[in-house]
Amino acid sequence: MPMTVERNKGCNAIDHDLSRRGFMGGGLMAGAMAGFGNLLSPAMAAKMKGRQKQILQVYLQGGVSQFESWDPKPGTTYGGPFRAIPTSVPGTQICELMPHTAKKMHLLSIVRSINLRTNDHNQGMLFMEKGRPAGTYPYVGSVASKYLSQPDNPLPGFVHITTRGLSGETAGFLEAQHAQMRLEGVNPPKHLGLPEGVSEDLALRSENLRLQLNQQFKTGRSRSLIDSYDTSFDQARQLIKRTHLFGDQDEKELDRYGRHWFGRRCLLARTLLEEGVTCVKVTHHGYDTHAENFNFHVEQLDEFDKTFATLLGDIEERGMLDNVLVIVYSEFGRTPKINHKFGRDHWGASLSVAMGGCGIQSGGVVGSTNADGTAVKEREVDGGHLFHTYLQAVGIDSQQNHDIDGRAIPIGDPVTEPIKELLS
Repeated sequence: MPMTVERNKGCNAIDHDLSRRGFMGGGLMAGAMAGFGNLLSPAMAAKMKGRQKQILQVYLQGGVSQFESWDPKPGTTYGGPFRAIPTSVPGTQICELMPHTAKKMHLLSIVRSINLRTNDHNQGMLFMEKGRPAGTYPYVGSVASKYLSQPDNPLPGFVHITTRGLSGETAGFLEAQHAQMRLEGVNPPKHLGLPEGVSEDLALRSENLRLQLNQQFKTGRSRSLIDSYDTSFDQARQLIKRTHLFGDQDEKELDRYGRHWFGRRCLLARTLLEEGVTCVKVTHHGYDTHAENFNFHVEQLDEFDKTFATLLGDIEERGMLDNVLVIVYSEFGRTPKINHKFGRDHWGASLSVAMGGCGIQSGGVVGSTNADGTAVKEREVDGGHLFHTYLQAVGIDSQQNHDIDGRAIPIGDPVTEPIKELLS
């Protein structure tokens, strides 16, 4: 049944732009150019062969407040009305708005010392996805698709489950099949089913004609770009053939995950991971809280908390967590200062992320902010450090190069490095 839900859309900049184009216990500091060939060194390729690692990205779009989530500051100038509560990791506390996640913190680690040096939705999101503040580089999901997907896997390597916008280019200079395949809600990819009134026989003849024309077009031309888009198309068709993915979801599972869009998307994400999709990204919209920050975070995190904790628990119980890297992130945080609308504005100077699973030390906290949360105090990092860390966790040497048609392009930003105390 279709669901109508009003969400806080904030300034709506990201949707608009993209549719157009201390360790343990909290103490120790712890495409535009698609189609070019690109390979890691033979030695690295051999090392990674047969090691199927996966990534789950949970993107809290709009900028979740670090004060109301991973880095609470109760009783301080800007701390807000919510308490900090104990977690399953002694000495580590998070905001009381996430009680279910608090019980799962032994599976996660927090980085509290991120400084992106931008308050722009688009720039912040690109920095968190690409590990660079600018340039035509692939998203972490596209890199994972390229180097982790098994050659015989017919499914897309990078699937993004969302409900609006956020369609932008993700593959950069990698082949087209490594771009995200965007699913709107829990529906199958658009424009792949048979139009009304079109028989299977006619569809088959049309497909044969498409293949013949493609073959003719390849004659005397570079095949890589055409083959890349052919592969992408075939992957989408293979996904939609799995009808069980897009049918009615199990009622008992929906009760566990939540009968809202985010619950449904996370349940689908779990299934896609089980099916073998290399990177699954789930977006939870509505964190751009320029007004009524506290009320909106009560609503948003009530949805997020139970659903995410259920998903994380299922991944662990199914024995998948050793091979699945879980990342919870936003494009920036929220301002310490409360504005005249009782909101928090954009703030890239001191935000937090949580991660766990494959390759990540669990139960830790890296870095800290000062007493009022206005600036990073210890172990400052940025999107480049996170990008390296994610890839290293799943076995990709981010300090090596892509080989792009004979040109060496660093996988990760060479001026940054992994957060080594996070890596297991």
